[in-house]
Amino acid sequence: MATASPNITLGGLPRRLVVDGLLDEETASKAYQEAQKKKKPFVTHLVENKILDAAKIARVAAAEFGAPQVDITILSLEDAPVGLVEEKLIRQHHALPIFKRGKRLYVAVSDPTNLQALDEIKFHTGLTTDLVLVEDDKLTDAIEKAMSAQDTSMEDLDEDLDNIDFADDAGEGGEDEGVTGGDVDEAPVVRFVNKVLLDAINKGASDLHFEPYEKRYRVRFRIDGVLSEIASPPLALSPRIAARLKVMSRLNTAERRVPQDGRIKLKLSKTRSIDFRVNTCPTLFGEKIVMRILDPSSAKMGIDALGYDPEQKQLYLDNLEKPYGMILVTGPTGSGKTVSLYTGVNILNTVDRNISTAEDPVEINLEGVNQVNINEKVGMTFEAALKAFLRQDPDIILVGEIRDLGTGAIAIKAAQTGHMVMSTLHTNDAPQTLTRMINMGIPPFNIASAVNLIIAQRLGRRLCKSCKRVIDIPKDSLVEEGFTEEDIEGGIKVYAHNPDGCDSCAAGYKGRVGIYQVMPISEAMGRLIMENANAYTLADQAKEEGIPDLRRSALAKVMQGLTSLEEANRVTLD
Repeated sequence: MATASPNITLGGLPRRLVVDGLLDEETASKAYQEAQKKKKPFVTHLVENKILDAAKIARVAAAEFGAPQVDITILSLEDAPVGLVEEKLIRQHHALPIFKRGKRLYVAVSDPTNLQALDEIKFHTGLTTDLVLVEDDKLTDAIEKAMSAQDTSMEDLDEDLDNIDFADDAGEGGEDEGVTGGDVDEAPVVRFVNKVLLDAINKGASDLHFEPYEKRYRVRFRIDGVLSEIASPPLALSPRIAARLKVMSRLNTAERRVPQDGRIKLKLSKTRSIDFRVNTCPTLFGEKIVMRILDPSSAKMGIDALGYDPEQKQLYLDNLEKPYGMILVTGPTGSGKTVSLYTGVNILNTVDRNISTAEDPVEINLEGVNQVNINEKVGMTFEAALKAFLRQDPDIILVGEIRDLGTGAIAIKAAQTGHMVMSTLHTNDAPQTLTRMINMGIPPFNIASAVNLIIAQRLGRRLCKSCKRVIDIPKDSLVEEGFTEEDIEGGIKVYAHNPDGCDSCAAGYKGRVGIYQVMPISEAMGRLIMENANAYTLADQAKEEGIPDLRRSALAKVMQGLTSLEEANRVTLD
């Protein structure tokens, strides 16, 4: 190995490889630039292009940086804590959690200087991270195997539709009175229902609707916020489909006169399961059943996956770190409020914090968080749950929704007395949230002193990257839509969806993107609240402080090519 240190600008492992004579400066620099351009790890680029042998890189890196090296192929990764870290982070940083001991998480990497990976994994898991050095090609294989085991493919499940592993929250046995399987456990109905549930997960649906009518029966999925019909089974199967779903949800099949609520758990693998929240409602021609898909992993996607602009993201993170006060998330049903709140809760979910939630019902199960289902029939209201929480030494309290003065008053008091309170309201934007609380009867000075941040949000459909197309819109029309002269002079491109879609999307859209108004309560805003200012005055103050409203945030997503102008109009124009 060379002992002289050449004059290079590269740092980290690339520099060490040059210093040690494994690469010349020109080759290292070119390889580093190409890896950056392709958004690939430097070591992976070297190995894939056969510039250097993976084993040689690992030996040199271990010797130079004092990192422990192991052969990952001899490790059993079946019980590796892969589920602690989202797949996006694992692939982005080429880093795989392989072992957890107490509060320490051991992460396999091929580049020991990749400290950003360890820092981000530490941030998302709350665990101390230690690196273990492995050969890059073996790490790549291990990541693929781990991801394959983590997300059991739907195709494999489709092959055995009769024997899908469904579980219930009550555990084995203990059926509710009136729940019987007998006449509904027929192969065609079982297979049809199982296939529909798997199709819903495959297509990324958020809700399933089973609807009986006088002359037909239909099944619809809500995908990316829009309902569409996906099946129309024979009308004669209506009662049997309803009965099958009620058995799976542990509901009373004999009761068809009143609504019922239940839950189904579908186990996809050892480490991942999907919950379905089920509601039945008697209609003129039978029971309509609506199921909401609740994916616990959605709370662990990380804040970067939610679509906040950098400034908005930082405002949210800064306010999560405050020791007390209130964070409110507002928007219509289905706008992603629960995921936004739970993403924040997941960030705060460390062993040194006591977190309690009251929800109607609990949608996302999160280990380490004390979750309470509201049951007004037995007196377990939001107000009662809050009062109980305050006697249980809380640090963070999540209230599913502030619906009335009693709940709002206790939540405000908790926020003023050293607790972080997070909750939702149903209002159109952030300024209207403040006036809504005043209209509830909460004193303005309490609101001004307790509320730290308000997030108003919508979910718009995301344009498919493969088939979106640029459209030409006249300047006058762009101005009418709300684009500024500066936007237009900057040469904006407006994309539209392809109605025919492609192999990777549905009608030109794939997934959804968050549109946010993130409004901190400044001193000036607080003074206006105490003066009983209306929502328009508060909105003007927010604009003066540089807080973009929902419409402006939606147009920003249009200019970024993330969504279409048509979709922005759908979710932000009343």
